[in-house]
Amino acid sequence: MTSSISLLFGVHAHQPIGNFPEVITDAHERCYKPFLHTLYRYPEFRFAVHFSGWLLDFLFEHYPHDMALLREMVKRGQIELFGAGDTEPVLAVIPERDRIGQLKTFSDKLKKKLGQQPQGAWLTERVWESTVTPALANCGIRYVIVDDYHFICAGKHKTELNGFFTTEEDHHTLDLFPISEALRYRLPFSPAQEAIAYIESLADQAAPGHQPAAVYFDDIEKFGIWPETYQWVYEQGWLEQFIQGVLASPCIRLQHYRDYHASEKTRGVIYLPTTSYVEMNEWTLPAEPAHTYADLVQQAKSAGVYEQNKSFLRGGIWKNFFSRYPESNWMHKRMLNLSARYAQLPARQRTGAMRQCLYASQANDAYWHGLFGGLYLPHLRRAVYNNLIELEALLDQHTPRTPQYQEDIDLDGIEEIHLQNGSVQAILKLDGSASICELDTYPLRHNFADTLARQTEHYYRKIRLNSQENSAQYQSGIASAHDRVSFKHEISPADLQPDPHPQYLFIDHLNGETLHYQLQPVTRENEIIFRAETASGSLSKYFRISGSQLQVTYECTGKPDGDLQTEINLAMPSCDGPGGRYIRNHTVLSGFGQRIELADLTALTLEDDTLGGRLVLKIKSPANLHARPHFTVSQSEGGFEKIMQAVKLTLTWPATGCKQQITLQFDKKTDHHSSNSD
Repeated sequence: MTSSISLLFGVHAHQPIGNFPEVITDAHERCYKPFLHTLYRYPEFRFAVHFSGWLLDFLFEHYPHDMALLREMVKRGQIELFGAGDTEPVLAVIPERDRIGQLKTFSDKLKKKLGQQPQGAWLTERVWESTVTPALANCGIRYVIVDDYHFICAGKHKTELNGFFTTEEDHHTLDLFPISEALRYRLPFSPAQEAIAYIESLADQAAPGHQPAAVYFDDIEKFGIWPETYQWVYEQGWLEQFIQGVLASPCIRLQHYRDYHASEKTRGVIYLPTTSYVEMNEWTLPAEPAHTYADLVQQAKSAGVYEQNKSFLRGGIWKNFFSRYPESNWMHKRMLNLSARYAQLPARQRTGAMRQCLYASQANDAYWHGLFGGLYLPHLRRAVYNNLIELEALLDQHTPRTPQYQEDIDLDGIEEIHLQNGSVQAILKLDGSASICELDTYPLRHNFADTLARQTEHYYRKIRLNSQENSAQYQSGIASAHDRVSFKHEISPADLQPDPHPQYLFIDHLNGETLHYQLQPVTRENEIIFRAETASGSLSKYFRISGSQLQVTYECTGKPDGDLQTEINLAMPSCDGPGGRYIRNHTVLSGFGQRIELADLTALTLEDDTLGGRLVLKIKSPANLHARPHFTVSQSEGGFEKIMQAVKLTLTWPATGCKQQITLQFDKKTDHHSSNSD
């Protein structure tokens, strides 16, 4: 009798909240649509699918015909739907109450839109912490899928990982399926017949009394969006060859996860360590530890001992991103604070709009960085801040905050001071810099301080080697994006130099020396005062907000010589695209991606179509301006690239007899190119 192997085949589809519509349209045309249409022709090919909630809503709105196809495939029993948090959060880093809310919201959405309540769940980025077990179990989720690497790190051998195991936390139980790393690397990159032969080879690994399973669940974007995959999967017929080969195989048995779960028994109890997939564990590490980790892995591979030792060559954990990137940590802690405020409201005051903003701010993509842009992509961070700022405004209507208060939001041991009036909010770090780390305008739902400081990354080493070699995982087939080294932009050594300080607003220097300020006692609720001692006296710095304006005033005592200089980093949503422009005297000077130098400046408008508004800079005493774009170097599946994070405005004026006032006025845009600049 021929041994059989159950193939549990699943795909995960996701697009970040805030992603460009044209990117999603392209993903649909090159991946989601051809994948569904191809599978539709083979109703006997059973598979599981997870579409993240925001993407599912987008597809239903823009591609109803294809979603009707999806609904029919669910109805006829071809597709098993998997649940998750609605906005694709990493469950381990949001509060328990929000885990439950996110899971229930998405399960209800699947039932309403597609007619099926999920029993299984996709874990975002396969980030496992045992603390997520109760929320999943309480929401009716019976099983989740994680990497086989998780199980190997718990002491299991890969030959044991052909079924599911059971874990528990606080008397809540959950079953866990191990995704085969070997299948993840083969599908769809190796030829279809080679992949099928590998699956068939697993049929002989059955444990007594158990039907073995080959478990696959991975990003659907590998089937059409990753480099070369559209041609390989659809034009050259890989997907149809794979489907036909699986259906024709005498020993491959296609099953849904739910059916396999119902017919089989657990392989026993297991407790997994806190981890994610192998590549993620490297990405979470700072550059130097990541170099060490990568070198150890390479040494183990060269010595032929990697497979047997890889569970002991473990990188970092997902939460390391918060300690690695202050910008990510800041967003995360702001989200947690607002979640707590939302939870403290009486139930009758909580609105659907509030909940929607909160959940959208928990979407994972903008909080991390690896092969994919994530944190480095300004439009993804902007989507988080749009929702945080809108949520804060909604909460303030019910529980108003004081105009000025202090707290340590990001738990770095340094308090911040808030200055807000319901229209504008300035948050300043009490680190001696007297600079603004968050600058919000509520009507525009925008944080003008949302930029990213350049820090050394592990992949800089690859850039410096300037390797253009593509090494495929297999001798035939195509290379995975993980194995490619390519360049979308020319990158110079200067582009890789880390920034000397966070990219805040109003970072001051006197004759090239950084000024160090002390906070002064509060005199007015709409004003914050700092003072710096200089060799010839002192410099007072006043922050005031009024209406939709921020005013920063400098007053000197004594007679300092030389120049005062302040650096203002502004996150302008259009970045170096065509939608942003500098305007002076009603004349467009250039886009934000160009350098400009202006002498004796008293007014300048920064107009931004993506923002839907403008920022008017006014300077009481004429100053010299040097403006340039601030870039960071990122990596993505398409290669290494430079991404504009902010415009860096440097203003310089004589320190002698100094009394300078700089005003930032935030306006919603009315007519195109309108400006009140002098």
